[in-house]
Amino acid sequence: MARIKNIELPGEKHTVIGLTAIYGIGRSLAETIVADAKVEPTKKIKDLTDDEVARLRKEVDKYVVEGDLRRDVQMSIKNKMEINSYQGVRHKKGLPVRGQRTSRNARTRKGKGKVVANKKKAGK
Repeated sequence: MARIKNIELPGEKHTVIGLTAIYGIGRSLAETIVADAKVEPTKKIKDLTDDEVARLRKEVDKYVVEGDLRRDVQMSIKNKMEINSYQGVRHKKGLPVRGQRTSRNARTRKGKGKVVANKKKAGK
């Protein structure tokens, strides 16, 4: 098993796909890293040599990933909340931040639906 940035990469997957297990690395960046490290993209991670893993590790170190990236994102969110920007206010209220509609859906941000009691019908 290869270990990069304290993340255990899944051994059964291709190198390009396995690298996406690292926070901050998507498909396109993974393909760039593999090409720069001169590693076969379709080679399984468990079949990589120590030299290839070292080259991958060296390439990944050039990018902001994992803990540093998580910290940067959290600091950006905290900063927006402190300056009371529109996005910061949405973060505080737990509502969608990027302009999505909330009249229906938005359950991921808003949480489980709140039950509204029915009003009794007026009797005759």
